[in-house]
Amino acid sequence: MKFLKDLSKKEIAGKTCLLRIDLNIAEKEARNSSRILGILPTIKFLTDNGAKVVILSHRGRPKPVKWANSKSKILNSKEFSLKPFVKILSKLLNKQIKFVDFNKNWKEIAATINGSKNNIFLLENLRFLVGEEKNNPKLAKQLANLGDMYVNDAFAVSHRANASVEAITKFLPSCAGFLLEREIKNLSAMMKPKKPLVIILGGAKISDKIGLIENFIERADYFLIGGGIAHNFLLAQGLPIGDSIFEEKTVEFAKKILNNKKVILPVDYKIKNRKILDIGPNTISLYENIIKKAKTIIWNGPMGYFENPKFAKGSEGIVKAIINNKKAFSIIGGGETTSLLRSAQINADKNADKRRYPRLFISTGGGAMLEYLAGKKLPGIKALE
Repeated sequence: MKFLKDLSKKEIAGKTCLLRIDLNIAEKEARNSSRILGILPTIKFLTDNGAKVVILSHRGRPKPVKWANSKSKILNSKEFSLKPFVKILSKLLNKQIKFVDFNKNWKEIAATINGSKNNIFLLENLRFLVGEEKNNPKLAKQLANLGDMYVNDAFAVSHRANASVEAITKFLPSCAGFLLEREIKNLSAMMKPKKPLVIILGGAKISDKIGLIENFIERADYFLIGGGIAHNFLLAQGLPIGDSIFEEKTVEFAKKILNNKKVILPVDYKIKNRKILDIGPNTISLYENIIKKAKTIIWNGPMGYFENPKFAKGSEGIVKAIINNKKAFSIIGGGETTSLLRSAQINADKNADKRRYPRLFISTGGGAMLEYLAGKKLPGIKALE
């Protein structure tokens, strides 16, 4: 696999680079998002070395239309448009960015890019186009015709075989950007972890974490279970969960690993209106003591309904325990999990926090991180190989 850092100025200067990033985030979170902050070095490197940069991304799940020059109203949807990110990125980069919508055909879009004095462009939401999520080679080629080279810096969407992630690599010289390289390096290190390895799993669903559990059942020393996932284990034991959330189809999986000594379940809970909403104080103490001894930590998913401060104690306890363990290397991923860290005023992409938390890596991917750690080949990464 080629990495951007290995390219010379001669290979970049005068080129138009199509840069795939992930802007599928709320505007209010954008300025402090690790997905945004993480791609700034890649953009700066490309422009500093004389390249034009055309940013490709998606946002949400709009209903797509067939061709780029369609006049469908969806193309003007404020809810899904990437236009607000022009101002956000311009301020962070201190550079002017030109927005390019799909009210033109592909030749006109190319002419706009080639004829402009700007060196950074943001293309409208790619999911407005039918072929994006279908990995359509025709759309991929149309996108490829806008540039001379392609850089993938969108780890969070690299588990999707989309036209701007996978198919486009067939038409242009391609490599991984700085953010994607960092993700690969840190997540790959988990395959040979320093022991003890503690994996903390929470959130609503166990189904998207089964692959990770199976891949690490021999490597890990502990799996600390919380959130809705724990309710599946209660059902597996024949215990009542009231009106708490659970996944019926995964109860059998919970039964299979229920007696594995590595799987540690909550010993108490916080309950309201027949719903389990957080782990209890005894569980927090139990989990803190295990995390304290860890040399490697992986965390994905909150311990409860953390949006309500009354049920955030379990998740906050995990945050504090990870931070207080100065010897462990920790990887944290998933939108809800990273928002917990933001609420604790931690951002591993800021220099100050790198000094304070040098052994904490915040992954920009939720589903992508889980699939990578499950040992799956991500289409966006495989395409670069």
